[in-house]
Amino acid sequence: MRNTLELEMSSNICIVSAKHPWSGLVNKGQVLTITDTHGQQAVDFLCYDADNKEDRYSAANTVKVQGNIYVGEGTVLYSDSGKALMTVTEDTIGKHDTVYGCCSNPNNMLRYGAVTTESCYDNFTHELAEHGLGAEAIVPNINWFMSVPVLDDGSAGVSDVELKPGSYVRLRAECNVLAVLSNCPQMHNPCNGYNPTPIEVSIR
Repeated sequence: MRNTLELEMSSNICIVSAKHPWSGLVNKGQVLTITDTHGQQAVDFLCYDADNKEDRYSAANTVKVQGNIYVGEGTVLYSDSGKALMTVTEDTIGKHDTVYGCCSNPNNMLRYGAVTTESCYDNFTHELAEHGLGAEAIVPNINWFMSVPVLDDGSAGVSDVELKPGSYVRLRAECNVLAVLSNCPQMHNPCNGYNPTPIEVSIR
């Protein structure tokens, strides 16, 4: 498992500091566990076929196949080509967002009128560059531990839902997968309780 930022690490368990990115190779059959150790911490997530990184997670294919805009236990994450990348095997939350995207400095200005210097977009850009990938590899992502209700009129927004510390999601790799995440630094909506905190990541 790769830990770009030299964060606290023991064996195959990594503590990802608040506001920081992480990436790692999850070999076919291995299980990636992402744990919200403190509660109410959004984690932006992308994944790629490690043997063909141009074939990346597709929100459109994933939503279309399962007929649901949320992901949870049993959801298969599909790539652009229709290949199964990962399967959610355990999930203590029930549903996670696929529509709100990752925060970025322009989006923070547009949505909140806030000038920011930290964002999931920047985290993804930094982390993907370590694997030879550019900004074009940033596609609509999954937001683990983030509640975004979509109303009948089509409107959506981040809900202030308090999640318990220790909430987790487990994903089994259906092929060799490059997993990339941003421990969200957002301070302008309630996805992190306005207080970003560390998370735990493990591969077994």
